[in-house]
Amino acid sequence: MVIWGVILVALVALEHIYILILEMFLWTKPRAMRIFGTTKSFAEQTKSLAANQGLYNGFLAAGLAWGLLHPDVLFGRQIQLFFLACVLVAAVFGGLTAKRSILVTQGLPALIALIVVLLT
Repeated sequence: MVIWGVILVALVALEHIYILILEMFLWTKPRAMRIFGTTKSFAEQTKSLAANQGLYNGFLAAGLAWGLLHPDVLFGRQIQLFFLACVLVAAVFGGLTAKRSILVTQGLPALIALIVVLLT
């Protein structure tokens, strides 16, 4: 069961690295505009805001990676739980204020990982 927790936490971290890349570097490109449902004009006007959001997603990914790599397994688990909870709170907020699909795309993986880590 522990290995599943590690895999799921790593997947959530990778998802947030992907979001970082989309928001910080690809925000004005067709792929990111399609994913986020934006127009070229909107993307250009909000480029710095998106980069800021991307940076925060990077911090979430870094925290999850820190938890996975920490030499003290018990403390690493606490770090993972904290950052998974942060992802979950951000997903709920984003789902309620920005785009409902965030609840599923970011919240559900974080919730599943959180439950699995809690059970191990």
